[in-house]
Amino acid sequence: MPYTVLMPVFAKEILHGGAHTFGFLMGASGVGALAGTIYLASRKTVVGRGKIIVISALLFGFGLILFSLTRIFLLSMALMVITGGGMILQMASSNTILQTIVDDSKRGRVMSFYTMAFVGTAPFGSFLAGGMASLAGVPWTLLTGGAFCVAGALFFARKLANLKRMVRPIYIKLGIISADEQLN
Repeated sequence: MPYTVLMPVFAKEILHGGAHTFGFLMGASGVGALAGTIYLASRKTVVGRGKIIVISALLFGFGLILFSLTRIFLLSMALMVITGGGMILQMASSNTILQTIVDDSKRGRVMSFYTMAFVGTAPFGSFLAGGMASLAGVPWTLLTGGAFCVAGALFFARKLANLKRMVRPIYIKLGIISADEQLN
């Protein structure tokens, strides 16, 4: 997430643009986020969101890595579309699964932890990214952040089968899947 605080510097120092360059980059990220949101809204079930989390986190991570390496404005914009889409797909899919599997009596507590994990830690991530960017440069910081996203996605992918086993009884209880149906 801290990539957004580094965008003004990337737009000015790497792409040699100004406020308009920054605006187009952030707008492209928004277009990707909107496309991801429309895709998720078109899905009829929560089943399969675990796989979406893995794929979208990989898209986000690789999008950041490639973005950090580019010096071409239009390519940077295209990569921001991918990055924005990956980010919203991962966040919204995680949120949807959490809200589906948590008991109604615990939803507020769980959502407060979820919100704290994303919103509450953002200033610390931004601080870390800013410090790292001042030492190693913005491209290196974005590349490192993207690499950590890819590593996190691969770690989550390894745990996905176990998570599906834990979630399956909840989905059966809620009537999302039948007892003889497997999660894909």
